[in-house]
Amino acid sequence: MELNGVFVEDTFAEGFPIWVLRVLITAATERLAKIAATEATGFGCSVIMCPAEAGIEKYVPPTETPDGRPGYIIEICHPKKGELEHQLLERLGQCVLTAPTTAVFDAMGDDAEEQLKVGFKLKFFGDGFEKKDKVGDRTVYKIPIMGGDFVVESKLGIKKGVAGGNFFIMAENNMAALTAAEAAVDAINTVAKTITPFPGGIVASGSKVGANNEKYKFMAATTNEKMCPTLKDSVENTEVPEDVNGVYEIVIDGVDEEAVKEAMKVGILAAVKVPGVKKITAGNYGGKLGKYQIKLHELFE
Repeated sequence: MELNGVFVEDTFAEGFPIWVLRVLITAATERLAKIAATEATGFGCSVIMCPAEAGIEKYVPPTETPDGRPGYIIEICHPKKGELEHQLLERLGQCVLTAPTTAVFDAMGDDAEEQLKVGFKLKFFGDGFEKKDKVGDRTVYKIPIMGGDFVVESKLGIKKGVAGGNFFIMAENNMAALTAAEAAVDAINTVAKTITPFPGGIVASGSKVGANNEKYKFMAATTNEKMCPTLKDSVENTEVPEDVNGVYEIVIDGVDEEAVKEAMKVGILAAVKVPGVKKITAGNYGGKLGKYQIKLHELFE
């Protein structure tokens, strides 16, 4: 099929289950809230090597937050529930509690399948001086720090979500592919309950499981040579068309399959509007990686 004259391959993106947390970080100013959110989601591109996948989902204005201050919702994801809790304690404790004027509230709400007592555990930083309190109908702990009180909701909700939603943008040159990728990420940022965890939401490297080179078998992942434009004339079975010289991938995590599908759809529609884009495809492992198969053509039926 074609969208705006761009060929969309009849293939699927392969996603896999992952535990997801949505948390709201507020602060005295939008700038301070964003700084804390950015710190808390650092080193969160891919669980291939990062300790979690994480990203900023959206800005929330003061009129929509429990404490009437500006905030950002972040998502943190991990395949193992116990490891997710560990990441929450480390990231919230080291990157948010230490940030000026911050507070942390649950943002999963009724979607939560389970709750973690992260706030309850963080309270021990108060060394007995912490206090249990209420912000609206939310139970929180107020932990005294030099900047006043760090406020954290007692329990934070988590649920099984979907990781690995993806699509590849192929264009006539690198700048066209990059412009399309940025347009795709901007569109995806309007879709609730999803994140694009890679830097700026864009994957420049690409990867494959393991290595072809016998000397590199110790590697968990290596470059996806079939998607590298600079290798298209020297690699057997390259997947880069002759008229393509720029390729970028967009990876999406979300709280459920429908959210990831919607993010992929709006991202692709934004990408194909950029002049120079030649093809849209997706990455999969023939169904060996995960149970979710998001077919590109079905997104537009």
